[in-house]
Amino acid sequence: MENVKICEVATILGAMVSKDARDVELVKKAYEFSKEAHKDQKRFSGDPYFLHPAEVGYSLATAGMDAATIAAGLLHDTIEDAGVKPQIMEEQFGKEVLTLVEGVTKLGTLRYRGLERHTESLRKLFAATAKDIRVLIIKLMDRLHNARTLSAVPRPEKRTRIALETLEIYAPIADRLGMSLAKQELEDAAFPFAHPEEFKKTKELLRERGSESEKRLEKVEKDLKRELAEAGLRVFRTEARIKGIYSLFRKLERKNWDLDKVYDILALRVIFPSVADCYSALGIIHAHWRPVPGKIKDYIAFPKPNGYQSIHTTVYTGDGGALEMQLRTESQHREAQFGIASHLTYKEVQSGTGQGTRGGLEWMRQFFPSWRRTVGKTEEPARTPGSVPGWIKELAHEPREGGASEQYLDTLRSDFFSHRVFVFTPKGDVIDLPINATPIDFAYAVHSDLGNKMSGARVNGKMVSLDSGLRNGDVVEVITKPSARPSRKWHDIAKTSMAKKHIRAALTAQQKK
Repeated sequence: MENVKICEVATILGAMVSKDARDVELVKKAYEFSKEAHKDQKRFSGDPYFLHPAEVGYSLATAGMDAATIAAGLLHDTIEDAGVKPQIMEEQFGKEVLTLVEGVTKLGTLRYRGLERHTESLRKLFAATAKDIRVLIIKLMDRLHNARTLSAVPRPEKRTRIALETLEIYAPIADRLGMSLAKQELEDAAFPFAHPEEFKKTKELLRERGSESEKRLEKVEKDLKRELAEAGLRVFRTEARIKGIYSLFRKLERKNWDLDKVYDILALRVIFPSVADCYSALGIIHAHWRPVPGKIKDYIAFPKPNGYQSIHTTVYTGDGGALEMQLRTESQHREAQFGIASHLTYKEVQSGTGQGTRGGLEWMRQFFPSWRRTVGKTEEPARTPGSVPGWIKELAHEPREGGASEQYLDTLRSDFFSHRVFVFTPKGDVIDLPINATPIDFAYAVHSDLGNKMSGARVNGKMVSLDSGLRNGDVVEVITKPSARPSRKWHDIAKTSMAKKHIRAALTAQQKK
């Protein structure tokens, strides 16, 4: 049974970033309203039902969300599961909170069943998110607590379905929003129920290697602190990062279950006040330990599309093993954990008062394209409400065709929520693609016209075949000709649904001509 102490309003208020009296009052009011609405309800575990919305509200507060979002998290089940009328909620909490709650609320009575019902529910979620990104964040925290309590779900087939859906849809959404803490918790909570045999096998391998990795980390941490102090870097903190068990399983699959090829089971994070300190520390580390070739990644200079910034380096530790170190600033660390929630509250985006790091602002343009760069000055946001990423709008408005439900889920898995690679245009723009994507997928991700006129591609300055798989950090240049046309073979080579859709449209247009 879970610790019900979390169901104290003081705990939620203590986790809030804003201590404005009006914000505190709104959250208190939502807490008491939800507690009363759910007072006669129980969960499968036997716990009071109110424990669930309280946990959701606490998670939102911990992630730094605004008071309206926390209140909506506390109230998110009151309309559907407690029979509260929407007009009552609007009278009590305002239109903003009502809109968020209605966006998170499940579909209710539908004529759809099975797969169709599931995909329509996802469409509704993305449609609501297309109006307000906070809807998706509330839904993620809702799913996170449900995943943590899967053992209480009585039917095994329902547990498996929820677990698979969590791994295939919700954890990847958290990843694309840059919310690494939520992503790892979602994955690790669902993994034992989605793939029980693989979970046992991975856990056993981890147990065998765990103590060895811990001893190595302790020794390197002690030596690192001494080296940094001697070089004059004294203001920093360290923490261990333990790789999530599901993330380890995915990597072991790619490494043919050879644990010796996995260097980041444990990693040492070193968190500094400034970016300059991170680069100074990198030089000190490489002067003391020999880096593993090909294992240095500078995500500060080249942030991931989800906003992640950090320097990764893996070094030989002198005892036959290796260890990954991650160097970042405090603001980069919080962003890596909480993603979009770490940057700005929604109100700050609307008023244009928010600030952030260089990489963070680049990332925010995915969510708020109206942001602009002021040349020669500090970057500032435009004074208009932001919008959400194009991929969310695309998911919200996917056409309903024959066999659309299965195709919709395939698109989710392959185009949006698969393992990702990050490649660059010649101008340095980052293009986010699924693993094993080809130059054809790259061209259509940039623009359909570029794909339709493609005649060849250079990767890192060298000509490659169009079926070549792209890797992280590749610089891809598309060569075009006015006479070039897509072919049926391109359709077979392409990995993304977007590229395939544009190729089919081009082929149909050619046939009509």
